[in-house]
Amino acid sequence: MPPEMPIKEVSPRKLRGAAIVAAVIVTIIVITGLVMRKSDDKQLRDWTDDQAIPTVAILKPGKRGNVATLDLPGRLEPFSSASLYARVSGYLKSWKVDIGKPVKVGQLLAEIETPDLDQQLLQGKADLASAEATAALAEITAKRWKLLVDSKYVSKQAADEKIADFMTKQALAQSARANVDRLKTLKNFARIVAPFDGIVTARGTDIGALINGGSGSGVGISPGTGTGSGAGSTGGMGQELFQISNTKRLRVYVNVPQTYVPSIRPNTQAKITVPERPGQSYVAAVASSAQAVDMASGSTLMQILVDNAEGELLPGAFANVSFELPHDVVVLSVPASALMFDKAGLRVATVGADNKVVLKTVTILRDLGKIIELGSGLAPDDHIIESPPDGIATGDAVRIAQPAKKPDGAANTRGNGKGAY
Repeated sequence: MPPEMPIKEVSPRKLRGAAIVAAVIVTIIVITGLVMRKSDDKQLRDWTDDQAIPTVAILKPGKRGNVATLDLPGRLEPFSSASLYARVSGYLKSWKVDIGKPVKVGQLLAEIETPDLDQQLLQGKADLASAEATAALAEITAKRWKLLVDSKYVSKQAADEKIADFMTKQALAQSARANVDRLKTLKNFARIVAPFDGIVTARGTDIGALINGGSGSGVGISPGTGTGSGAGSTGGMGQELFQISNTKRLRVYVNVPQTYVPSIRPNTQAKITVPERPGQSYVAAVASSAQAVDMASGSTLMQILVDNAEGELLPGAFANVSFELPHDVVVLSVPASALMFDKAGLRVATVGADNKVVLKTVTILRDLGKIIELGSGLAPDDHIIESPPDGIATGDAVRIAQPAKKPDGAANTRGNGKGAY
């Protein structure tokens, strides 16, 4: 057997040195790991923050200068129109004109049979005759008693009573006469006549129809006056018998956006076109303005008068109205996708020189579908975000997307400020 090797003893001093070296190495490894982990966390946070910045495409508002016309929808209405109702009740005896027929002022349109009114008129005449006879007798009696007073045969008190009785009978006769005159006036309303020159645009009755005196509002209307009631009128709901319209001149009502109101004054020229007559236009002029802005639509109602002597334009029809405007008007437009609507109102997101978002409140002038013309809120040099992301706010940082490279000769339609998107 080989001899055993002697075991060399290690001094405690060397053991302590080795332990210290090992501890230092372990500390260095731990510190290095912590530093590398902190650096990795910072890089991850920076990468995450960088990825959170949205990338957006920007463009400038489109410009449309030298605006010469403004096209708006309008509605044609007769210069004057009247719905004719019966003032007396009865049965329609006959009608003389049908829809589309021209009529003159005072022309007979229809006649109404009024048996109830006729009987009331006969009774009124009889009451008048009785009252006049009674008043005549009272007058004779009063004169006789006056002579007796002069002869001292009766007292003055008795003669005064007879004179007062005569005056009462005379007043009753005048009342009966007024009642007969009223019934005669009502009888005249059995003839329905045209109030002015025009055409019949509606007929709502026929021969034999029961006619209830009164207007559609439930109160009898007498021509040229206010409301009224009396014998021969039920005062209830009456049906419209005819509608007469004066179409030689037409009124066109159009709502003009508030921005354009100062440019459209009375006598401003307008051109009217209708779908049923393509290629034709009719010259008109602004007659009056409401001089107020409707809070719901943000527009002002204006009235235009157009000549229609040839009868080519139809009342009630849709019309396109084109206004002539000053030539120095510049309109800014944006794509519809650039608009943001929330509790703060209608806004557009713009990007400043520091790539920070600025939200600007705007107003719409005209909605053309994909393109929106703005009335206020933007400047021509603003850079707007074409499709702002949800939740974007003023002060948010954004990254500008680089435009895609295009073949040589291709037009760059983004950000050129000419309204091409």
